[in-house]
Amino acid sequence: MNQPLYDPKGLIEADQPYDREPYASLVKAVLAWTAADDALAPRDYEQIALVLTGHARAIAADLRRRCAGLSQASDKQRALADVVLAEADRRLSTPAKGTMRCVQNRARLIRALHERLDRLRAVPPSPS
Repeated sequence: MNQPLYDPKGLIEADQPYDREPYASLVKAVLAWTAADDALAPRDYEQIALVLTGHARAIAADLRRRCAGLSQASDKQRALADVVLAEADRRLSTPAKGTMRCVQNRARLIRALHERLDRLRAVPPSPS
């Protein structure tokens, strides 16, 4: 599973509203798993990783648009967002694996992106 998500029209990163709640519930469930819960088949982990990867890309794109709308007075907010976005780019550039560890790493990334995005909710997104 070394292929990126198939998105020829760029809809994943488009300025589309997304329903956050199902993904937040999935992240919470995935992060609650323990080594004793490692009972899913690798293909199941791969599918969950694909879902989380797509959502992480959408959040990262939204965060980038909001960062573009920050004023110069918001250097600290921009710096923190840039750190989270750089980490997102690094993690999302690696292929998803069919393991619980990979899925949990994607879930942690989504949690970090949501936290940073929540701090920038008042910033209007810059037009794409």
